[in-house]
Amino acid sequence: MNVRRLILITVLLTSIVTINLFAQTFDKYFIDKTMRIDYYHTGTKGTESISLDKVFAEGIWAGSVNNLIDVLNLGEYQFRIYDLASASMIYSRGYSSIFQEWQTTDEALAGVFRTFHESVRLPYPKNKIQVVICRRDKNMNFHEIFSAIVDPNDPTQVNIELKPKPFKVTSLMENGNPHEKVDIVIVGDGYRKEDIEKFRKDAKHFNEVMFSTSPFKERKKDFNVWTIEVISPDSGIDKPDINIWKSTALGTMYNTFGSTRYVLTEENKALRDICSGAPYDYVTILVNDNRYGGGGIYNLYTTTYTRGDAPEMDWQMDYVYVHEFGHSFGGLGDEYYSSQTSYNDMYQKNVEPWEPNLTALNDKNNLKWKDLVEKATPLPTPWEKDQYDSLGRVRGKLDRLAPDYYEKRKPLYEAEQKILKETKYAKKVGAFEGAGYISKGMYRPASDCRMFSLSLVGFDPVCTAAINRVIDFY
Repeated sequence: MNVRRLILITVLLTSIVTINLFAQTFDKYFIDKTMRIDYYHTGTKGTESISLDKVFAEGIWAGSVNNLIDVLNLGEYQFRIYDLASASMIYSRGYSSIFQEWQTTDEALAGVFRTFHESVRLPYPKNKIQVVICRRDKNMNFHEIFSAIVDPNDPTQVNIELKPKPFKVTSLMENGNPHEKVDIVIVGDGYRKEDIEKFRKDAKHFNEVMFSTSPFKERKKDFNVWTIEVISPDSGIDKPDINIWKSTALGTMYNTFGSTRYVLTEENKALRDICSGAPYDYVTILVNDNRYGGGGIYNLYTTTYTRGDAPEMDWQMDYVYVHEFGHSFGGLGDEYYSSQTSYNDMYQKNVEPWEPNLTALNDKNNLKWKDLVEKATPLPTPWEKDQYDSLGRVRGKLDRLAPDYYEKRKPLYEAEQKILKETKYAKKVGAFEGAGYISKGMYRPASDCRMFSLSLVGFDPVCTAAINRVIDFY
């Protein structure tokens, strides 16, 4: 027999056996629906506690039935599910949370305690499980911070009520079985009944933006996208800094942690109840408002504004949508460092971040993306940082909410873009200083990237590889 043919047959047989083993593992421990575990996350700077809220049975499981154990090593937290009888770990996923970000704010530093509602989701177990939540220490190792026993067959512990689905669910892009695809659900906030046609157009537009951007463009067939037409009493969302308050279904708001443009919601239960109407791995929230803003947290959700006051600047909404999805989907960190944030010490000095596109460069010979660096590229990689920073200091003094903001920003923005495009190693992967809200001692892979500058530049090779890895995993 031809050797090449024999190798091919061997590989195919091995793949079939492996797939069957994975399927047997899923069928042994799980059934094809979703368990949602809600809990309260309470604490202040340096202190946290978790207490169980409720457990719900939801619709079909949208995730992979093959890759049950997380190998991506992303996120500040990781939840692990153990079969109680055998003590075997049968499922795990990494994620990050609003609580963890809040712990870095001035409010938490002052010793104020707050509570956030959170959820983890998993395939529905057949038998009793132990739920363990772990958090990274300063050396990035996971340690258990919470544990509870859940019996999926105990009606006093698991709510199996069939909830009404008040909002229309539509398939926007369907490419196959949810078990074999990445499933995104797009929901809206601040859309009244008379705004729903706008939501439909917005969802279609931003989905087209996403899948015209690499690497999502090349992997389009690996995704399903669903929409839920959520109706709110009011149009627009809260802007606490100017005393504007709206009644909306999902409770999104600007001014999260005091940041004018940071949009999140703390109404986790409402969001999860509504999203349960569709099979999903990832959530994106379109907010029907006109202030530049958005947000994205790994394995939580993204938000994006959808109304621009100046048509020539509408491209910024497209930037935000894809940039924030980079956070929530790829676990990518912000590569910029000069914009104002509400965080204190988001990253510890000399500690390697878990984000795949940030590095403290403690050991340049073992850079986490060294396979993408050419031998001739120096580490750290020189670029015109001082010149760039001088422009940023001027830009930072401008009032983002002023009517002439974009006019004043334009020459500064163009000069910044010129530096990023023309620096000597602009087309190379290296270690460029300035990343993760830190000017000195934190490095990014490229001079520019969708995670760095406010532009429609693509993802750099390191971010692209990270995104592809997550797609492959699902």
